[in-house]
Amino acid sequence: MGYTDYIKQYLSETQKIVETIDKSEIEKEIKILDDLRKRQGRLFILGVGGSAANASHAVNDFRKIAGIETYAPTDNVAELTARTNDEGWNTVFYKWLETSRLNQNDCIMIFSVGGGSERASLNIKEAIDYAKKQGSKIIGIVSRDGGWTKQKADACVLIPVIANERITPHAEGWQGVVWHLLVNALCSK
Repeated sequence: MGYTDYIKQYLSETQKIVETIDKSEIEKEIKILDDLRKRQGRLFILGVGGSAANASHAVNDFRKIAGIETYAPTDNVAELTARTNDEGWNTVFYKWLETSRLNQNDCIMIFSVGGGSERASLNIKEAIDYAKKQGSKIIGIVSRDGGWTKQKADACVLIPVIANERITPHAEGWQGVVWHLLVNALCSK
């Protein structure tokens, strides 16, 4: 396949996502975030790999544009690596949330291709379990079958799988589309 055909295919897949993504879940997330901002709660964005980079960018947008106190544990590389070394990778997010005194006024947002499970991204699963115990809201932007995030979240935007060989680029690219939509929707009122 030549580049021109690949470009057409990729953009066609993107159009299919536009047509099939669940807009009602996006609206639920907007309402949760609007309520979070009104009660002056904090938002913690969790992700690994490319999703961690997206979390870092999204922190800026939610703080600067939407006016929500927002953090990403992966932005603190010293604590992240110390916790990984001393306590294990599976603990890095929930221990960070524990030290941050996550509570019922706060929300965690998951950016993940698979959504976390016992087999992949156990750190995300454990953070979700901890957030549930604290009474925090949980939202996410994930793909595949949604994993633990889809099962436990108050709202979860599931990026539809259109092409198995491009799950990750579509999932991570659409995290950006959706979080920018959320931020700008919050500013539209």
